[in-house]
Amino acid sequence: MAVEAPLSAEKRAQILRGAAIVFAEEGYEGASMARIAHEASVSKGTLYNHFESKAHLFAAFVENEIAKHLSPVFEASEEETNPALALYNIGRRFIAMMLAPTANTIYRVVVSEAERFPDLARKFYDAGPQQAIRFMARWLKRQTERGLLRVEDPEFAAEQFFHLCQTRIWFRCKLNLPPDPSEELINHVVRGAVEMFLNTYGSGMHR
Repeated sequence: MAVEAPLSAEKRAQILRGAAIVFAEEGYEGASMARIAHEASVSKGTLYNHFESKAHLFAAFVENEIAKHLSPVFEASEEETNPALALYNIGRRFIAMMLAPTANTIYRVVVSEAERFPDLARKFYDAGPQQAIRFMARWLKRQTERGLLRVEDPEFAAEQFFHLCQTRIWFRCKLNLPPDPSEELINHVVRGAVEMFLNTYGSGMHR
């Protein structure tokens, strides 16, 4: 019996690009593995050899996108000794990640299918929002250990910061309401989020 070769990075990326197109156009329920295979230019058999179900493929698609975009949100923040500047940079990158077209596609697919496919919502939450909170909570804990912040509950504080960064931006984006947020608005929102956050969690050294 022939054994399917391991999926190469190039082939995996090819399949996930095809999946992104179909999930964006058809939603989760409407997407078919046959259509995804066609868009990815692979056989349906190849698709099922590496992804046993549409749910597994969607989860892989979400995890791949998050892996590409989440870590950069916190890049260069470890060495930054000014919490205000580090938080500003994290906030800016977080908003850019939220506004990315693929992020909106994933969010809308999950929300529209959450009632019928609750496991889909759980996979998205664990791979996306929960991961972001954990990244941020670890960063906050380290800053507290260094004496730069005073955070007793890092996970709670992480959620607070992310929600502050969504002010006037994310709700309109979720509803697909124009216009897209301007640079001026994004800067205003992030600066306000940082100021409010440091008013509660700042050590007094860097305000």
